Amino acid sequence: HYLTMIGAIVSIPFILTPALCMEDEDPSRGIIISTMIFVTGIVTYIQATWGCRLPIVQGGTISFLVPTLAILNLPQWKCPAESVMATLDAEAKTELWQVRMRELSGAIAVSALFQVFIGYSGLVGKLLKVITPLTIVPTVSLVGLTLFSHASETASKHWGIAVGTIVLMTLFSQAMTGVTVPTLKYRKGHGLQIGWFPLFKLFPVLLTILIMWSLCGVLTATNVFPSGHPARTDVRIRVLEDAAWFRVPYPGQFGIPTVTLAGVLGMLAGVLACTVESISYYPTVSQMCGAPPPPLHAINRGIGTEGLGTVLAGLWGSGNGTNTFGENVGAIGVTKVGSRRVIQWAAIIMIFQGVLNKFGAAFIMIPDPVVGGIFCVMFGMIAAFGLSALQLGMKPSTPRCLFY
Repeated sequence: HYLTMIGAIVSIPFILTPALCMEDEDPSRGIIISTMIFVTGIVTYIQATWGCRLPIVQGGTISFLVPTLAILNLPQWKCPAESVMATLDAEAKTELWQVRMRELSGAIAVSALFQVFIGYSGLVGKLLKVITPLTIVPTVSLVGLTLFSHASETASKHWGIAVGTIVLMTLFSQAMTGVTVPTLKYRKGHGLQIGWFPLFKLFPVLLTILIMWSLCGVLTATNVFPSGHPARTDVRIRVLEDAAWFRVPYPGQFGIPTVTLAGVLGMLAGVLACTVESISYYPTVSQMCGAPPPPLHAINRGIGTEGLGTVLAGLWGSGNGTNTFGENVGAIGVTKVGSRRVIQWAAIIMIFQGVLNKFGAAFIMIPDPVVGGIFCVMFGMIAAFGLSALQLGMKPSTPRCLFY
């Protein structure tokens, strides 16, 4: 569950940090990834222990990127020209992105109070009566279509690497899901045994990143890519070198969040999208675990806790909210392990990993074309998933049928 979460969350800062006007080699990019992992661990533990009490992982989500980019495209938040950036000293450059992060933090934290309210007040039950398949189509599809321009822009830095990434990820996630690999496992009373592990079904994103990252490393070592090329693995090496080994993220680490009405209203779109998506996951997870469908009060508590987690994510300065990870829901179906204790231990690992700042900084070194290829597949699948809900909307059915 931990490795699946890493594969899902690591791509978000590659879109977020450039929009915040952060430079490629700014060590703070690693701090943002570490903060996301740290907050994910805290919120996941709270959700599995006191929230909906299902074995689900809560973490950063693509759904918040669309309103985030809309806010940062407002005239007052657009990044200055490169010639202006070159004249700024280090302190001014830091303040440039931190003031934008404070704006996002305030918008995320305050807008999430709506989710807290509808969850803990029980209004989610009333929303279920109006949430139909046709409600999800524009909400989910437009998220993928809106972000696709960022995918093509990042992939265009080297189309060869990007296309290789797309091919591998498509192959692993679509054609090789039934392929298992032999692994050693230990069973009490039986000793070491050979088991068969669904590697490609569980880790298509992580495997693709590791393979293409390694290929870029070989091409960098042999100087096939010239110095400074975006596909080189050492182009952002200073981020890793300058990052501290240990750093504990804390609320307000980038300053006190600021709140504006425009920012809060814009971020409400992300909150509503996450609410709709998470509601659909709860019955699915219960069914996978062999448990009865979650009662309404458990769904209410889960949505309220998710909103509380998004408030914490905003206060901590992750630049993103929290949502139920569909990837980890799929992991339950593959492993057939639905214990909350497994998720709780995974959450503890996330918290400790979030403190290890060098780990977050290492992911910033993933070459841009690799990330661009991942984005092309990921955003395409999001748009396709949204459009696929149309087939449910064409049939006379109750909203409840959507969730099964």
